[in-house]
Amino acid sequence: MEKSPSEEIYITLIQTDLYWEDIAANLAMLEEKIWQIGKATDLVVLPEMFNTGFTMNVKQLAEPMNLTTFKWLRQQAKQTNAVITGSFIVKEKEHYYNRLLWMCPDGSFTYYDKRHLFRMAKEHDYYYGGNKLQINELKGWKFCPLICYDLRFPVWSRNTPPLKYDCLMYVANWPQARSLAWNTLLRARAIENLSYCIGVNRVGVDGKGISYAGESAAIDFRGNELYYQKDVPSIETICLKYADLEQFRQNFPAYLDADKFDLKME
Repeated sequence: MEKSPSEEIYITLIQTDLYWEDIAANLAMLEEKIWQIGKATDLVVLPEMFNTGFTMNVKQLAEPMNLTTFKWLRQQAKQTNAVITGSFIVKEKEHYYNRLLWMCPDGSFTYYDKRHLFRMAKEHDYYYGGNKLQINELKGWKFCPLICYDLRFPVWSRNTPPLKYDCLMYVANWPQARSLAWNTLLRARAIENLSYCIGVNRVGVDGKGISYAGESAAIDFRGNELYYQKDVPSIETICLKYADLEQFRQNFPAYLDADKFDLKME
């Protein structure tokens, strides 16, 4: 039996610079930021590859599940009594994955492997792509977490009837040079899917000299900006209201006219 969604849910977006390929330094820095939240929250969202930056150095930096970063996530979720999520490099057998972990306070977890690998950085030469969405439930709300380049592919995230999720979420290392696409597509994904949409990006300059402008945001189902932060590190907790989402879906049920389709996975 599904749990009825709570009226409000609190989500903390952590926009930060990252130490290039330094797992210990990033985990220590992020632990301090998590403790700076200073208020109750239900979900803490970290950027893509939060413990290394966006790197192809998989042989040196990948971890198996249940090692350092996994255990750190479990500890942070337990201590904050909130779900902690973000992606890092995982090795399974002979494959490497850009894997988002959704870690719950009780130690249970789910994961999503990035489907669309950024070929312009040759990510597809180093990582193995995922082949399924992961819908997570928290306080009755349904979340669809995705990773960075996935944002450019609307079919993958389409909220077909019956609606699968209430909040679409992207963790990213999205370069400043393509900020217009980031800002435009976050709003488009919210509008077309009748869903809240959250994007958490990093700031700073990585080890390859690539600049990131942050621009983490929370967008409502109409495309309105609930939160937006450019350029600087920030820790922000936002409140999403289910009644507003439900009323809009009832008054403007565009999803009932959506095209029906099936994805062929290769």
